[in-house]
Amino acid sequence: MTSDNNSINEWNRRKFLMRSTGASAGLVLGMIVPFARNIPDGLLPIVLAQDADEIAGKDNLSLLNDRPLNAETPPHLLDDIVTPTDRHFIRNNGNPPDDVDPESWLLTIDGLVETPLSLTIEELKNQFEIVTYNLLIECGGNGRAFFDPPARGNQWTYGAVACSQWTGVRLADVLNAAGIKPDAVYTAHEGTDSHLSGDPEKHPVSRGMPIDKAMDPFNLIAFEQNGDALHPMNGAPLRLVVPGWPGSCSQKWLNRIYLRDQVHDGAKMTGTSYRVPEYKVAPGQKVPEEDFKIIEAMPVKSLITYPETMADISANEFEVRGQAWAGDTTISAVDISYDFGATWQKTELQEPTNPHAWQRWSVKINLPQKGYYEVWARATDANNISQPFAIDWNPKGYLNNSLHRIAIQRV
Repeated sequence: MTSDNNSINEWNRRKFLMRSTGASAGLVLGMIVPFARNIPDGLLPIVLAQDADEIAGKDNLSLLNDRPLNAETPPHLLDDIVTPTDRHFIRNNGNPPDDVDPESWLLTIDGLVETPLSLTIEELKNQFEIVTYNLLIECGGNGRAFFDPPARGNQWTYGAVACSQWTGVRLADVLNAAGIKPDAVYTAHEGTDSHLSGDPEKHPVSRGMPIDKAMDPFNLIAFEQNGDALHPMNGAPLRLVVPGWPGSCSQKWLNRIYLRDQVHDGAKMTGTSYRVPEYKVAPGQKVPEEDFKIIEAMPVKSLITYPETMADISANEFEVRGQAWAGDTTISAVDISYDFGATWQKTELQEPTNPHAWQRWSVKINLPQKGYYEVWARATDANNISQPFAIDWNPKGYLNNSLHRIAIQRV
């Protein structure tokens, strides 16, 4: 049995125990839980929520919310070119499904197609070319914690981003096999997670994308993450990976894709969800709903992954390194500053391993004397668009791509 299947079993075991008798729940918590039967579906008890290490198969994530479960990765744990599964962030909108058996899983492709399909995971593997890519996923609200006035939603800082290695089949190949009707303009995606309210008629999230974007050959229907089964909190056993656009497009626990003749109006596709104002607004300004536009490609961004913020540095010369990415395009340069932006130093920038992977950068610097410093990173994309020091406020706190800054002390 693979390690990730062990993670799935451990996660399901915990969920079962927390819904069963107080004595059984005590096997998880090490104590009697008299009212364990009353624990709401999807709620992580505080004693487990103290440290997201308690999430089976996840390592040192920072818990933001336990209903639904959301956890981010500290920047210094994102130093790998390929993000390990145990360090991939968790973004849930509802309650994860209980049944994630890959053997019985079915994916339906219907709507405006010539030939509706119903495919098992094994049929996906046998009927379509299997490909493996390093692909970046980032939550549209990454960086929300830094808006003033605060924006509602999970207060992500920097760590709602990851670039794991994903294996699956191309979404475009599957859609072409079904036959796209001429009047199809948008996809719609559904998963088997349930709404927090418990209402079976409601979806926690059902988003989509224009057909043109859906045909990007790097969009995957994925069944493996880093060479093993998907982690249950990353969508096991089947998910979409739609790199470059908000992570909400990458439907987890995927069981249906249907094509529509209009912009999809599913859960988290309407109102102000994953939308920003069409024009600049003042902090705190109310914006009419009709003046919001759907977020598509994510903006240029970078992250310092070494050293860790608040580090003490004793060496005269040391390395600074990190990652950079830019929606549907590539990075052309990353510069760093350690004098509060007065001067900038170019870094050595690597090419992406494949389109839609982040790019590694590094540079050696010398700090002139002992004391407190800040290191700032600024990426520039292939369209010559650079990260700002701070971005304009928006009501939902999306798309914050301001400079990443870390504090260090030369001792």
